[in-house]
Amino acid sequence: MSFSLPVLVVISLGYLLTLFGIAYATERGRLPGRWVRHPLVYTLSLGVYAGTWAVYGAVGVAAEYGYGFLAYYLGISGAFLLAPVLLNPIMRIGRAYQLTSLADLFAFRYRSQWAGTLVTLTSGISLMALLSMQIKAVADSANLLTPDASPEVISILFSIIVVLFAMLFGSRRDQASGSHQGLVVAIAFDSIVKLGAMLLLGGTILFSVFDGLGGLEEWLAMPAPGVSALSLSVDDGSWRALMLMSFAGALVLPHMYHMIFSENPSPRSLSRASWGLPLYLLLLALPVPLILWGGMALPVRDEPALYAISTAQALGNPWLTILMYVAGLSAASGLMIVSTLALAGMVLNHVVLPLRTPRDQQDIYRWLRWTKRILIAVIIFAALLFHELLGRDLDLSTLGILALSGVLHLLPGALGVIYWPEGNRKGLISGLLAGLFLWAITLVLPLSHTADPLSWVSMLPVDPEYDNWHIFTFISLGVNVVIFALVSIISPTSPEETGAAQACSLGALSRPQRRELIAASSADFVRQLSEPLGYTVAKREVVRALEQLELPPVEYRPYQLRRLRDQIEINLSGLMGPSVAQDLVQRHLGFKPMASSRTAQDIQYVERALGEYENRLTGLAGELDNLRRHYRQTLQNLPIPACSVGDDGEVLMWNQAMAELTSISADEIVGARLQALPSHWRSLLEEFVLGPDLRRYKHRLDLKGRPHWLNLHKAALAGPDHAEGGSIILVEDQTETRLLEDELMHSERLASVGRLAAGVAHEVGNPVTGISSLAQNLKLETDNPDILETADQIQQQTRRISNILQSLMNFARTGNHAQANRYEPVQIRRCVDESVNLLSLSDTGRRLDYINECPEDLMILGDEQRLVQVFVNLLANARDASPEGGRIRISGNRDEYSAIIEVTDQGTGIPTEQLDHIFEPFYTTKGASQGTGLGLSLVYSIVEEHYGTINVESPADAQSGRGTLVRLKLPAYEADDDSGEGDYQES
Repeated sequence: MSFSLPVLVVISLGYLLTLFGIAYATERGRLPGRWVRHPLVYTLSLGVYAGTWAVYGAVGVAAEYGYGFLAYYLGISGAFLLAPVLLNPIMRIGRAYQLTSLADLFAFRYRSQWAGTLVTLTSGISLMALLSMQIKAVADSANLLTPDASPEVISILFSIIVVLFAMLFGSRRDQASGSHQGLVVAIAFDSIVKLGAMLLLGGTILFSVFDGLGGLEEWLAMPAPGVSALSLSVDDGSWRALMLMSFAGALVLPHMYHMIFSENPSPRSLSRASWGLPLYLLLLALPVPLILWGGMALPVRDEPALYAISTAQALGNPWLTILMYVAGLSAASGLMIVSTLALAGMVLNHVVLPLRTPRDQQDIYRWLRWTKRILIAVIIFAALLFHELLGRDLDLSTLGILALSGVLHLLPGALGVIYWPEGNRKGLISGLLAGLFLWAITLVLPLSHTADPLSWVSMLPVDPEYDNWHIFTFISLGVNVVIFALVSIISPTSPEETGAAQACSLGALSRPQRRELIAASSADFVRQLSEPLGYTVAKREVVRALEQLELPPVEYRPYQLRRLRDQIEINLSGLMGPSVAQDLVQRHLGFKPMASSRTAQDIQYVERALGEYENRLTGLAGELDNLRRHYRQTLQNLPIPACSVGDDGEVLMWNQAMAELTSISADEIVGARLQALPSHWRSLLEEFVLGPDLRRYKHRLDLKGRPHWLNLHKAALAGPDHAEGGSIILVEDQTETRLLEDELMHSERLASVGRLAAGVAHEVGNPVTGISSLAQNLKLETDNPDILETADQIQQQTRRISNILQSLMNFARTGNHAQANRYEPVQIRRCVDESVNLLSLSDTGRRLDYINECPEDLMILGDEQRLVQVFVNLLANARDASPEGGRIRISGNRDEYSAIIEVTDQGTGIPTEQLDHIFEPFYTTKGASQGTGLGLSLVYSIVEEHYGTINVESPADAQSGRGTLVRLKLPAYEADDDSGEGDYQES
């Protein structure tokens, strides 16, 4: 059964166009998002690992090593089952620092561009064999279907097609760090096709060739030559080497790193894949023995590696034959596309950009995209050249061994990233070079010798059949590990490497220096990055970093600027690689020289990092973190305003009470300098921090037009546990205490005046009594009517003076409740009249009309003198608020058991927002030196003593908007007709 070459080309193009259509539809949002983001899609995309090995190579290895072919699947399955301790740490580091390849990871961890370049070259050389394996598998399978076609032509056509589609798959317009969701979905579809074809072929062979499981058992029991069940020799070390190389493939194969970490949508997806991928590989491996046994039973004359095509042809099923060809094409094209995309990014970041950093580019993204496309074509055509010169004459298993054994040498460095902080770049490079040298001498050249005889290679002490390749694999890897460890131990590690190792080590926490950048704002970042990147790109990168950190468009705080610098370096790392990004940021976003040798630590960074570890700290670390949070919360909730300032003037802590006092939130000021504070706070705190005084009392500071008095206390942060220094400042707001002291002093002065007035009234009373006596005597000594009338007038005025003096004396009484005055019936009208008489003494020059409309019979049970104090205060307030010639009306009426008294004036009224505060002590609506704010408070307490209520309405006249009405409601007094004594009635 054969097909023409044009038919195969059309089938190949049709399938690859289908893949591109799936990717395009995904990128355009044509597929449901829940499908695209489902963890199963990510798991299936990891099936790219198998490549043509799953369709062709595994059958060939099974024919040679028996069940040893399973080592290729078991190794990577073990790596995924160990995902929490092996893959998750790498994913955490890669996502945090935008490390899109293994070369990026090595360059970041070992702080060496050479490390990244060496990883790139190692991966590139090894991938030549792996890509050649894919080309050979497609060419050989196509040659089976079209015997007349030239394998060279098929290889070239296939390579050209893959170049075109790899360019299309990798031509996104986003940054290099962006994921290719369309590629993930397309590769997942590839995996489904591959698995479905293998299971269908295995099932067809089982029931068409062997007539079911019973027939298979009978066939395996036959003693015919070449007919036997698969076996595995424990003494054969090749399966161990294959398992180790497969295990390492999860970390060191470029296409696997790209799919596992760069295209990972979430940690949850990797958790699902940790058991999903082993299950997928198990299903993929199930048909392999059936295909091998089917090829033996038919029999098929082709080599076992091509049994997938040969058995389908032998069964005479053209659709199954085409399906198996498509499965092999799918496996080969998927692996080649992802591998070249990943390797092109590594070459761009670690070979091209270090040699030629783009400058004066209008669109650096476009330049990077086209450079990557060119690199894709160069890599695939280099693989084609390798295939034509060498790979065509090697079998698939040999090409696979060459590729896997080469990248295996990257495993020690990869494990050192997360589990050996002491490893350094000198040890890495030395061990890698030594291991690769042995790998080339003992594996590459001897295996190549089978295809292209070299006379001097035959002098090497190797097996001509080279069945002991696994020995030299372990030897070269062992030399790599030993040299890596020894050189790292004896050579010094740079501070940059130490910091990177701490950032990569699981659970480690670095404390970066709190240094000031040369750039003083985010706008300075744009200007300084415009030189290497151009203004447009620099602006875009700075804005993107600000949005990722949720910072305002204009940022000036030193701590936030340090965060912005780190985020820009991370983003550029995903775009250009960590080495180029680090060099660019260090040159153009540098720090100011340190003023002293003492290094201040970035406390805010540590706080943020510990916050991210909140749910991951256990044991003693968790308890210490709980203690830290307790003390942090204690400082934040402390009722006394407190802040912490570094020696460089950066604000490190700003508690809630400080925020309330200053009206400046912690988010606004923490991480900024004291110079960022408003002028009044800046001058106060700067002067106090830099000054020698540890305390400052009663410092006056005007805030919002009102004086405030503050006590300041300072304590130095020093000692062995806090070498960077700094100060903590406590601020006590003494404003209320100071105002209360002033009011008390004013009250004391008023009390003194009252006592003086009482004394004066007493002294005036004596001569008034004498005048009254003289007037009485005068009436007895004459009968003259005019003199008698004058004497009566003198007595009336002296009585009036006596009443006024008596009222003044009563009002001056302390009102101490300890004297327990007995409540008696009190006439309200008389209390009002007496209050008006007292106020008339100070109404000189003012014409005010007091209208007392209280009825004569309106009485309550109470203390008359204290009620006089109530009306004196109410009428005094009404007098002060009334205009010249105004009227003050006092009215009263009986409402069942209550006496209602209303005092109404025609003044300016009381603002609505002040009505709720007028009864508070020391609160006054009058101007300075015009009142104490104690009058209405006294009124309120006296009314409460009499079991009454008081309320104020303002304005009293809604039309004019003027006046105030004060309404008193007191229990009314009513005489008892039977006993003649009064009853105390309450409302």
